[in-house]
Amino acid sequence: MSKLEEFLAGERTDDVALFLTHEYLDSQGKLPNLGEEVENGYVLVVDGDDGRRAFAAGTGMDAMEFAQQATGTKSHVERDLGGGECPNREPDENHQTRFIFAFAEERNESVGGLYERGDVVHAYAHCTCGTDYSDRWVVGEEGETGVQPGEDEPAEAR
Repeated sequence: MSKLEEFLAGERTDDVALFLTHEYLDSQGKLPNLGEEVENGYVLVVDGDDGRRAFAAGTGMDAMEFAQQATGTKSHVERDLGGGECPNREPDENHQTRFIFAFAEERNESVGGLYERGDVVHAYAHCTCGTDYSDRWVVGEEGETGVQPGEDEPAEAR
């Protein structure tokens, strides 16, 4: 199982995942060799502290400040962390996910809600238009939790 598969299965809760488009990375450099290629870029799964530093170095933003900012706007993030759907998307405009920062939390029944159901993946995305947005889902219940494709509200909120 790859690091990304383990992360998405909730098995790497001390790590973070970073999606970066091809334009963020030099295809001849070593970063692509550390990650897993997805359709529009690479997803790197690294130790949490290292990942937050790498995110800051690559984007110029503090990872947790970015996550806090993106939390207020919900939209779909692909479950392989390879992109998302900007909530401000228009059919005649080009909206591409530039990067994603994600982490997973272990099941915590005392917190309730989604955390009672299982491990939860939190994903925060940034679009080329400048919009930041977030999604979160329960591992194993990806189709029943989180924002589904083409929607702007989490499935569990409906």
